[in-house]
Amino acid sequence: MLRIAILALTFTASLSAAQPLTLQLWPHGAPGETENLGAGKNTTKPSDNLVGGKSVIRLGDVGDPKITVYLAANPAATHPAIVVFPGGGYYILAMDLEGTEICRWLNAQGITAVLLKYRVPRRKGRPVYEAALQDAQRAISLVRHHAKQWHIAPNRIGVLGFSAGGDLAALVSTRFNERSYAPIDAADGVSCRPDFAALVYPAYLTKPPGSDKLAPELTVSSQTPPTFLVQAEDDPVHVENSLFYYLALKRAHVPAEMHLFSKGGHGYGLRDTGAPVNRWPFELKAWLACNLKILPGDRCTVAAE
Repeated sequence: MLRIAILALTFTASLSAAQPLTLQLWPHGAPGETENLGAGKNTTKPSDNLVGGKSVIRLGDVGDPKITVYLAANPAATHPAIVVFPGGGYYILAMDLEGTEICRWLNAQGITAVLLKYRVPRRKGRPVYEAALQDAQRAISLVRHHAKQWHIAPNRIGVLGFSAGGDLAALVSTRFNERSYAPIDAADGVSCRPDFAALVYPAYLTKPPGSDKLAPELTVSSQTPPTFLVQAEDDPVHVENSLFYYLALKRAHVPAEMHLFSKGGHGYGLRDTGAPVNRWPFELKAWLACNLKILPGDRCTVAAE
C-alpha cells in the first residue's frame, strides 16, 4: 500500500511539473456580473483570416475568468514572471496567437508565464475596459500572493499585452493605486502594480483614435513601471498609440524603449508574416536582459541574431 502511495505521489508530482496550473480568478464570481456566460467559446469561422498561414482561436463569451500558470523549468530557482493579456478589441481573446504561443516562448526564455483569460465581450453600460481591468488587477495580485509557492521573484512580475491587451497593460501600469473592485481576500492586500510592462501593437491609448491625445483613463506618472513598446507604421490601429504613450512616459521620466517598424500591420503575435516587425521578440529579450537585468546578461546581444 505504501509503495502504491509513493508511486501515485511521484506520478502526481511529475504531472504537475509538466502541466500548466489553472486557477479561478474570483472564488465567488466576478464583480458586477449579471449574465452567466461561462468559460467562453471559440467563435472562429472558416472565413476568418489566417495569421502566418494558421488559424486563430477567437475566444468569446467569457464570464468566468481564469489564470493559467506556465511554470518555468528548474523549480528550484526563482524566476521572473510575466502576465500575458491577449488582444481582441475587448470583444474576443486571441487565445493561441497572443496567449498560449506567447507563454511557451516566455518559458523558453526562463520566465514563468501567466495567461489571463479576462472577461469579454465589453459589458453594456460600463467602460469598455472595466471588467478586464478588474481581472487584470486581480491576476497580478494573485501571482504576487503566490510568488513563494510558484518560485517567482515578487519584485520581477511584469505584464505583456497585445492590441486591446496592450491597452490593458497600460491601464494596470497607470491605475494601480486604486482597486477597480472591492477587495475580497488576502491576495487583494498585495500590490497589483506590475514591475515592468511590454505593449505590442497596443490599441486605444489615444482618443480619438490616431490623435496626439492620450486616453484620459491613462494617468501616466513617475510611478508608471519601465515600459517596452513595439508597433508598425502601417498598423491600421494607428502607430500614434505607441508614439504618444512613449512621449507621456518620457515626460514623466519613466524608463522606456520603443521600436517602430515600417511594415508589419497588426495582430501578428510571434508568427512569421514576412514583415520587418517580426523581429520584435529579439528586441524584447535584449530589453529584459540589458535594461531590466531579469534575463542573463549574455542575452544583451540577442538583438543582433
